[in-house]
Amino acid sequence: MAKQVVPEEKRRRRRPTRSGTVLSETLIVEAALRLLREHGSAGLSARRLGLALDCDPSTLYRYFRGMDELTLAIGDALIGEALRGWRPTGEWRADLHAVGLRIHAAYVAHPQAAQLTASRVTGRANELAADEAVLDVLRTAGFPLPDTVRIYHAFIDQTLAFAALDAAALALPRAVQRADDAIWHSTYARLPAETHPRIAEAAPLLSTRMLTSAYPTALEMLLDSAQARLAALTAGPA
Repeated sequence: MAKQVVPEEKRRRRRPTRSGTVLSETLIVEAALRLLREHGSAGLSARRLGLALDCDPSTLYRYFRGMDELTLAIGDALIGEALRGWRPTGEWRADLHAVGLRIHAAYVAHPQAAQLTASRVTGRANELAADEAVLDVLRTAGFPLPDTVRIYHAFIDQTLAFAALDAAALALPRAVQRADDAIWHSTYARLPAETHPRIAEAAPLLSTRMLTSAYPTALEMLLDSAQARLAALTAGPA
C-alpha cells in the first residue's frame, strides 16, 4: 500500500522543544546560518542542528525533507535579506544597481552560506520575487524580451559569481587572508620593470585595488552596456 502523504501544515511541530521554543522554518534557517558561520559547511548537520535547537534531529524533517532542502531555504533567506526594504524607484539603472549591491552584500555577510548556496536555484518565494523584480525593471525600462532575458542572465550570474568568489576569500582563515593580501606588496610590488614592465607600472594601484571586490566596477560596466543597448534601440535605424 502506498504511504499516505502528510500535508505540509500537519508536518509542523506545534509543541515546544525541551527549552520551550516552538520551531519554525525561519528559526531552523537562522540556527543553520549560525552553524555555518561557526563551523563551515562541514559542520552543518541534522545532529548539530538538533543540539543547537534543543530538539531531536528527526524533528527537523517535519520542516525540510532533507538537508538539501534546508540548503535551498538558506539560499532563499539570503535573497530575502537582500530584498528587505528595497522598492523600485522607476529609474531602471539605479534600481538594478541597488539590487545587485544588496544581493552581493547579503551573500558576503554570510560567507560560508554563500559558498554553499550561490550556485543553487531554489525556486522559493524570495528568489522568485527577486527574479520578477529584475525582469520587471528591465521590461518597464523598454528592453525587448530577448534583451531583457540576456541582461537578466548576465546580471544575476555576475552578481552571484562575485558573491561566491568574495565569500570564498572571506571564508579563509584570517592568517591565510593576510598572507594572500601581502603578496601584492611582497611580490608584485617588487617585480622589476625590466622583466615585468606592465606589472611594475601598475603595482601601486594593484596593491590597493586587488584587496577590494571588483563587483561594483563589473556591475557598472554591465549597466553601461545595457544602457548603450537601450539607447541604440530607442534611436532606431541610423
